Amino acid sequence: MPKGRPNTMNNYGVLLHELGLDEQLVTPLRERFLQPLTALLYPDCGGGWLDSHRAFVVKYAPGQDRELGCHYDNAELTLNVALGKAFTGGALYFGGLFQAPSALARPLEVEHVVGQGILHRGGQLHGARPLGTGERWNLVIWLRASAVRNRLCPMCCRKPDLVDDEGFGDGFTREEPPVVDVCALT
Repeated sequence: MPKGRPNTMNNYGVLLHELGLDEQLVTPLRERFLQPLTALLYPDCGGGWLDSHRAFVVKYAPGQDRELGCHYDNAELTLNVALGKAFTGGALYFGGLFQAPSALARPLEVEHVVGQGILHRGGQLHGARPLGTGERWNLVIWLRASAVRNRLCPMCCRKPDLVDDEGFGDGFTREEPPVVDVCALT
């Protein structure tokens, strides 16, 4: 079975598409539940036009990844859900949008609670403090809107030079997706 890294910063975890869970689990979650919510909460950054994602589970444990350095995500929006295990420490911290890590003087800290999720803009600087004890497993979904990223890449903040690719292609498309009428969603 293929085994890719969840992302460039985490070493332990699994990509949900490698388990065949994209079409049966993550796509319906994005389309039926997350997009109506994000359209209301984040209309200015593509919340109403989410048309792809990258979903993975990451593991934090002693002797493995224990923390995650300051970064921003390759996504317009990110959902991060603490799935389980008993742990101490590992609070998430947040700064401003596309803020330089050196400028993160007074971050907002949020305890990650098992069974609860945190929804934030992908361009918001964030990280995870060191795990104290136990194991923490997180479901992370990078939510993408090609209508936004086709105009401005979320990683380099420049107009992208698109090349053909298979799959979601990191959320970029050659054509504009249809606009979703939030009032018509059921």
